[in-house]
Amino acid sequence: MGAERPKIVVVGCGGIGGVLAARLAAAGADVSAITHNPDVAKSIAARGLVAVWDGEFHNHAVPAWATLETRQDSGESSLFDLVLLATPPDAAVAAVHAIEPALTVEAPIVVLQNGLLEERLSRTFDAERVIGGVVAFGASMEDPGKVQQTSNGGITLGRLVHQDEDPVLEWVESLLSVAIPIKRSQNLRGSRWSKLAINCTISACGAITGETLGSMLRARFVRRLALETMTEVVQVALAEGVQLEKVSGTLDLEWLAMDADERLRGGSPSLMAKHGVLLAVGAKYRRLRSSLRRAIERGRTPSVVDLNGEIVERGKRHNIPTPINEALMDAVFSVARGERKANMQTLETVYEDTRKVLRNLRLVA
Repeated sequence: MGAERPKIVVVGCGGIGGVLAARLAAAGADVSAITHNPDVAKSIAARGLVAVWDGEFHNHAVPAWATLETRQDSGESSLFDLVLLATPPDAAVAAVHAIEPALTVEAPIVVLQNGLLEERLSRTFDAERVIGGVVAFGASMEDPGKVQQTSNGGITLGRLVHQDEDPVLEWVESLLSVAIPIKRSQNLRGSRWSKLAINCTISACGAITGETLGSMLRARFVRRLALETMTEVVQVALAEGVQLEKVSGTLDLEWLAMDADERLRGGSPSLMAKHGVLLAVGAKYRRLRSSLRRAIERGRTPSVVDLNGEIVERGKRHNIPTPINEALMDAVFSVARGERKANMQTLETVYEDTRKVLRNLRLVA
């Protein structure tokens, strides 16, 4: 933290990591990347890191290596002062272990992935080093070494246990705010769980259908499935003692979750209002595509266990049934294995099957 020009490493250079690395480079930061993908590293070495945001192309010479070993082989041995972790969730712990030899002793680790990884990393590494970063912008990797920011937004920083005075967090904010809008949250768990509710819905359904958000939410059964999914997440979150934050400062998930009466009745004014909210969300973010779908298309195992799987596991601890999240997780894996086609019909089958389960549990009419 005492370096005049701190060295930042982005670990994982897909959509989110690539956009953040490019924006930091554009702002003059000393940023490098460990990609874990030789093709990405080769492309960046050959033509620079190509990124698009605000409709403009940017190209920056960002030092990038596939692994820490290839960095060391190149003769580079200086230590990094800050880690921005943007790998797939299931690779996060191993990625930090791998980069540890190249870090200063107290280098903060900023967790940018979806899910609840701050808890996992805090059990493995010094909790004082772990900072949550809830990403509110969209991004995708178009080709190796070429990324695009697909929607505006920033990053919300915070800790699992809020500290009134937190010089490390302030330092991280000062480094990142030159490149991307930064907010700080006193309730990181609430922010994380709120985004998890959205991810469990959008990412899973998008992986199963292959469709954009706008296309999916035009279908009434998808909206109902989304409401059921988020209802389960909210129930588990409240059982965990989480105070949910509003998404983008406006979307109240506790209101959006259905109560027992709404689930049992065929329709009500409040339920119609909730369908209307989802239609508005679909219209605003109509081009949004699932990150799990992109993982499947690249031949990777989708990290749905860290999203819907987290809800299923924690639901069991609290004796809260989560059949929707379990069915979505199973369907994502089935699509990834090629056992089912990615289309709306597959998702509708999931919907119909889960209606039968919910009726047996007497949760719906």
